[in-house]
Amino acid sequence: MQTTGLTLICHAVTPLQKQGRFADDESVALDWQHAALSLAGRLRKNTRLLCGPEARTRQTAGLFGSHAIIEGALRDGDVGRWKGQAIAQLDSEDLNTWRTDSASAPHGGESVDQICARVGRWMQGLESQPGQVVAITHPFIIRAALLYVMQCPVSMFYLIDVEPLSATELRFNNLWRLRLQTNESDP
Repeated sequence: MQTTGLTLICHAVTPLQKQGRFADDESVALDWQHAALSLAGRLRKNTRLLCGPEARTRQTAGLFGSHAIIEGALRDGDVGRWKGQAIAQLDSEDLNTWRTDSASAPHGGESVDQICARVGRWMQGLESQPGQVVAITHPFIIRAALLYVMQCPVSMFYLIDVEPLSATELRFNNLWRLRLQTNESDP
């Protein structure tokens, strides 16, 4: 069986992130048009470049190449009526419920359980697709992928920090593995 390589790259920082707000479909906070294709040379030949449908993931994917395919499973978690809202201004009881009960969705969107299930199904589909994939996505999606690979309980979801433009390297060869690499390695 051939190996499936998956590099998950978090989108670049957005203005709402800098303000401590939940994401909306905003652009990244960098001159992405000027920086476009700046990382394209780092991709291996025959790499599939995927991204979520939001502007921030499409723009970040543009740093790696102009051929990104939009993958719906990589979309950000739906935080319903909390989109664009400052975290500090939310009802603390609702926020605490959402952080402690992975099946809850007090915002009217997707629960953490639903996000993790969606990402798990997508990763199962990758298991039969050997080759290298680079996926530009969101912190919630990368957290869910790590829980899936490491077989951790969903309660660990909020214990993972995902920084803008960070890369998480995963490999599948009969089982998923987390691969830590040096900065000199290519995605």
